[in-house]
Amino acid sequence: MMNEIPVSRNQILNVEIIDLINNGMGLVKIDGYSIFVKNALPLEKLKIKITEVKKTYALAETIEILKASPHRVILKCKIYDQCGGCNLQHLDYQYQLIMKTNFVKEQLLKISKLNVIVNDCIGMEDCWKYRSKTQVPFGVRNNKVIAGFYKENTHEIIDMDRCEIQDALADEIVNFMKTIAQKYKIPIYNELEHIGNLRHVIIRKAQVSNEYMVTLVTKEDKLKNEEKIISELINRFPQIKSIVQNINPKKTNTILGDYQKVLYGKEYIIDYIGDVKFAISSKSFYQVNPVQTKVLYDQVLKYANLTGNETIIDAYCGIGTRGLYLAKQAKAIYGVEIVSDAIKDARLNAKLNNFTNAYYEVGKAEEIIKKWQKEKIEADIIIVDPPRKGCDSSLLNTIKEMNIPRMIYVSCDPATLARDLKNLSDTFDIIEVQPVDMFPHTSHVECVVLMSRVKNEKLRNM
Repeated sequence: MMNEIPVSRNQILNVEIIDLINNGMGLVKIDGYSIFVKNALPLEKLKIKITEVKKTYALAETIEILKASPHRVILKCKIYDQCGGCNLQHLDYQYQLIMKTNFVKEQLLKISKLNVIVNDCIGMEDCWKYRSKTQVPFGVRNNKVIAGFYKENTHEIIDMDRCEIQDALADEIVNFMKTIAQKYKIPIYNELEHIGNLRHVIIRKAQVSNEYMVTLVTKEDKLKNEEKIISELINRFPQIKSIVQNINPKKTNTILGDYQKVLYGKEYIIDYIGDVKFAISSKSFYQVNPVQTKVLYDQVLKYANLTGNETIIDAYCGIGTRGLYLAKQAKAIYGVEIVSDAIKDARLNAKLNNFTNAYYEVGKAEEIIKKWQKEKIEADIIIVDPPRKGCDSSLLNTIKEMNIPRMIYVSCDPATLARDLKNLSDTFDIIEVQPVDMFPHTSHVECVVLMSRVKNEKLRNM
């Protein structure tokens, strides 16, 4: 057991990085004590400064690179060292993919103790400007309106004029909104004092239709110079088909409020995944990387191996994107989601595509699935796509009790995925795991997992 912490705050050290951990930080060990270093890569020799000391670990920043990794690349972003948006941009993209594959393997082995097949992470041909949703807080510094991401682990806004992973036109719209806010003296929200009005600007792009939606998040219902703001935006950017005002009067870190109204254009913009049409509202959960969303859903489709006779349960279904992508090749889709607005959108999306075999209900997945079972709805496949915290244990227990032959788990967090697979492994054979890189230049990775209630070699060859 370690008796003394071997480092102190502000101490300068020369170190060698031994590994890269899941949050993109480099790892150093001193007498078994862990030091996590920002902007570091394995085998690099660095001069670091200790910035924070805890009982079991310390945090450090890189002062000087004494010996660089051959996989370190020149940064595209001029505020990378300040902004909290990316944490792997300094690593060659092909090695980012290797890191993500290895991390998934490590988490599965460490947490679930399962030695399962993990395929290589599927990356992007063009790993820049991929985000179709831009969401930035507004602030004031030296009497100038600013907007950008927060500095890592703070609420200090790093003013920016472009982001290398966001849509280019969205960057232009944000910059123009800063100019408009300055021009019309729009009161900018101050979260510490809870005064001012304009809190956030959110921009969504429909990749295929090239329609844009701008959401102005305000503290108050009244927006100063509303008509002039709308006129300037739509004249400058004809791609904007919807402007929404969301009112959030609460003193909270939650971005969106409960009430909103359309100021211009439509309530929805229209996008496609493959040939399936989707209406996206300002509150819709819709994957922010449209190129990789199709890759992800194609993997789900491959694992589903549909013949046209299958009934599918889509748990945590959101606005129906995943299930509706499969609907043409399935007998029926039954979607369940606890958020009522999402189910409203899912039903609208089914109607938009003239799907008569997709059914949606609001409620807890474990309760609605049991209800469907009592109604003699027998599923051949269940798909789950939970939030980062993973599946509720009650849902996993319900799935284990039901005689559903196949399960496909879509995960955005390898650690909670590993925990849930451990729970399910006494009931399901875990066939394989396919990581997909939805967020290049960050440490996040999505996974699609194929499981079968019985061991099935045929599935392994899909």
